[in-house]
Amino acid sequence: MMRYLSDEQIRLRALEPEDLEVLYRWENDSSLWEVGNTLAPFSRYVLKNYIAESGRSIYDVHQLRLMIERQAERQAIGIIDLFDFEPHANRAACGILLDPAFQGKGLGTRALRLLIRYAFDHLALHQLYAHVPEANLPSLRLFMRCGFQQTGCLKEWIRVADGFADVQVMQLLADQCRLGSLGSVVHSR
Repeated sequence: MMRYLSDEQIRLRALEPEDLEVLYRWENDSSLWEVGNTLAPFSRYVLKNYIAESGRSIYDVHQLRLMIERQAERQAIGIIDLFDFEPHANRAACGILLDPAFQGKGLGTRALRLLIRYAFDHLALHQLYAHVPEANLPSLRLFMRCGFQQTGCLKEWIRVADGFADVQVMQLLADQCRLGSLGSVVHSR
C-alpha cells in the first residue's frame, strides 16, 4: 500500500499519538474554521480519542485522514482527507490542509496526487470531489492542477465573517484521467 502513499519527497501516513500537538494547533486555528465548518475549538482529550479511533476502516467511519509527512525529516506538514465516503455511489470528498510554512513548494500537489492515485487505484473509487471557497484561489489552482474540473457553484454556501460566500464544486472522475509516473495526472479525453 505504501507505493500508493509515498514518493521521493513525501508520504501520507496514518495518524500517530505523537501528532497530537500539531493536530491540536491546526484544528484550533480559527482562521481555518470557515472552511471546515468548525464552530468551536477541540480539546486535546477529544483529539487524543480521535487519533486512537483513526485506525478504523473507511468503510466503517466513511472517512480516512492521513498526515502529510516530509520523507527526509519525518516531519508532519499537513493533513489530507477522504470523507463523506459513499460506497454505493463509489465516491468521496477530499480536502487538504498544508501548514503555511510549507505552502507554495509543490508539496500540496504531490500529496493530492498521491491521494488521487490511492483513491482510484487502490480503493477503486469512481470519483472524487471537493468544495472549495471561491476566494481560496491557491486551493482552486491546486485542485485544477491535479485534474479536477469546476462543475458547479454553490451560492452563499459557507458563512464567513462578513456574510456568506460561494463555493466551487470540483470533481475528478476516474475514467477521465489516469495517473502517470509519480502520480502526475494524465487526462484521457
